[in-house]
Amino acid sequence: MEFRILGSVEVHDERTGLRIVPSGAKQRALLGALITKANRTVRARQLIDELWAQTPPANKANALQAHIRRLRRLLPPSRADEPQQEWITTGAAGYALRLGGAATDAGRFRRAALEGRSLLDRDPEQAARLLRRALACWRGQVLEGASLDMCAGEVAQLEEARLVALEGLYEACLRTGRHHEITSELTELTVHHPLRERFYDLLMVALYRCGRQADALSVYDRARARLAGELGIEPGPVLRGRLRAVLDHDPALDLPDRAGHSGRLTVARGPLLDAREPGALADAAAADGGDRALHCEIARLRRHLDRLTRDHQTLLRRFDQLTARPAGSR
Repeated sequence: MEFRILGSVEVHDERTGLRIVPSGAKQRALLGALITKANRTVRARQLIDELWAQTPPANKANALQAHIRRLRRLLPPSRADEPQQEWITTGAAGYALRLGGAATDAGRFRRAALEGRSLLDRDPEQAARLLRRALACWRGQVLEGASLDMCAGEVAQLEEARLVALEGLYEACLRTGRHHEITSELTELTVHHPLRERFYDLLMVALYRCGRQADALSVYDRARARLAGELGIEPGPVLRGRLRAVLDHDPALDLPDRAGHSGRLTVARGPLLDAREPGALADAAAADGGDRALHCEIARLRRHLDRLTRDHQTLLRRFDQLTARPAGSR
């Protein structure tokens, strides 16, 4: 038996292949909350407040008990050769889903993702297979159409774990030379998660290895513009280092068998980079008529970077001086 929340709420009976889906929205939300907090007691008062926040029935406690009874009838009984399993138990404070020998798709995802990420250094091929298996557990958004506010923390953790697994998968693909296969997927991820710098970073490496230096530089321009527009910040040191590595044709960006290293996606950390003119870096590389022109452009950019770094440090010192003054002296 597997209880599933990585998508619509459902129960999969592996013995019969039967897919069990509660018919009502409140029953789906109730089951989803119990699965999300499996093996823990969920307070009845909290369930009542969330299920009937807008239009509470005359007797909310009885209404909740009625939904619990329907769920109990919906869940299949234990087999004759298994210990009797009471899936939903009642306690003094509320209700709990007891998994016993059953599983959840969230648990299956977490185990496969953890194992896959642990193999990134030693066996990236196997890591990619395990991470794809983990991500295949997802059928849609967590608790799709049945999410309650009380589950928001668990939902956020699962969504974050999914993004981390995706990052690990595409790093494994880069380590095994599959950069041509993932540029479209990574581009889509930067659109759907525009503030997550790691996806931009991986995409820059993939494009660079495809011989698309100008496109890799354009990705940095796009990331910088989005971060500045949404958060008012510059890209972090990893992404800035990746830009410098692309400009310098750093051998660390090459495939492992070409560069003779482990394939770890290391980055050079350089001074703060500026791209106030969108596309300027990419345009310079795309219009390059030869190595000499490119090297001249890189030299000019380096001088500009050094000047910006000095200005940046001066501003930081001035800011520190102002903020250190007592409030009455301003």
